[in-house]
Amino acid sequence: MLRVHFTAQDLARTRVADGADPLWETVLSLHSLRENRTDPALAAWRQHAVRHGTEPLRTLFALVPPYGYFPDFLTPSASQYGVESGLEAVMSTPRQRLRTELTRLSGHRALPGWARGIGEGEPAALRQLARSLRTYHHLAVAPAWPRIARRVGADRELRKHAQGQSGVEAMLRTFGAPMRWRPPVLEVDYPVERELRLQGRGLVLVPSYFCCDHPLALVDEALPPVLVYAARETEGAHAEGPRLRDFGGEALRDVPGRDPGRRQALGRLPYGGAPYARLR
Repeated sequence: MLRVHFTAQDLARTRVADGADPLWETVLSLHSLRENRTDPALAAWRQHAVRHGTEPLRTLFALVPPYGYFPDFLTPSASQYGVESGLEAVMSTPRQRLRTELTRLSGHRALPGWARGIGEGEPAALRQLARSLRTYHHLAVAPAWPRIARRVGADRELRKHAQGQSGVEAMLRTFGAPMRWRPPVLEVDYPVERELRLQGRGLVLVPSYFCCDHPLALVDEALPPVLVYAARETEGAHAEGPRLRDFGGEALRDVPGRDPGRRQALGRLPYGGAPYARLR
């Protein structure tokens, strides 16, 4: 369980994001792409994504495992202003932070040799990473953006209405089972025990189309606090796509980086850092 500790100042600074975040949706869609679930609303999207977005997947799958930790620098706060703003922030990530986060990732899985260039902040390596994110977003995620924006927008209006009518605490009570408001703590279903103290910074709640299983928080608590959660599905959403059973799993059989095992809902775990030499 994740326990988010609020003060009165935190409540005053807590808000719902203005809309879907392009890089959060891009990164989280990489999880959905490798799932075997038969959700009909995702089936047509998987078909399109596998057909058109495979070129950058080798790079992205190496940095975003099907479960567990992935680097915080892939989802910068600047992404709220658009894909290009987010990519500029990715490429401007301080070298020490790149190194630290890739070391943490290497403690969970072996990384390919080219990842060292990202960890060292090499401009060419960062440009290649940004190019992969941009290409995958435009080919695989952007075509689904109207559907993403509709669901996220509807969820946001629900939360904003509650906040406008009765305040932030009323809004925090609208989430139901995944997040329970027990003043002054928000208890969040989470795969590990963790305490997050906002310390007057407030919290940005980010509704997401591709988030599933449980909400997600950044691992680095020095970063502005965000909590990404699954946007509530609107009525009739299952009519948005044809029923293509098991399409995702079959279509991705030969895509580099696919984990053939059952996806485990472990979330962004703060795995211990291994020596940087394990990047290879």
